[in-house]
Amino acid sequence: MAQETMEQKEKKNQEYNEYVKQVTPTHSLPANMLKAFITGGIICLIGQLFLNLAGDTFGLDKETAGSWCSMLLVFLSVLLTGLNIYPSIANWGGAGALVPITGFANSVAAPAIEFQKEGQVFGIGCKIFTIAGPVILYGIFTSWVLGLIYWIGMYFGWF
Repeated sequence: MAQETMEQKEKKNQEYNEYVKQVTPTHSLPANMLKAFITGGIICLIGQLFLNLAGDTFGLDKETAGSWCSMLLVFLSVLLTGLNIYPSIANWGGAGALVPITGFANSVAAPAIEFQKEGQVFGIGCKIFTIAGPVILYGIFTSWVLGLIYWIGMYFGWF
């Protein structure tokens, strides 16, 4: 076979670049930010309703009401993940659905649901923290490093 000429290579590159432009989805940053704000706001509104309900209706103190609020938000997130509704919410709302505690619960529940057919050990056990594992790992590590810095700062009187 004859080698391609420089013109043929350039033409192929140009065609490829045009193809990539056609198939690459375009996103509007302001629209995505608005969707995330609305989604996160609705999650926070639901959380505030849980807090008010626990405190005013059931007479719980702030700390206990906050614990119940977190548990109910996690439960609601896992339930919606199991019903395949939360992924649609996260797809539309982006970071507004993924940053709160509900997004963390979704990141643990989704792999467990997806891999349950592979069994308890090799499915759920191995895959449950596929997404959330790095978050937990680096969160704990960062907390440890910051705690060490704080301890050293307190020892030398910097803080």
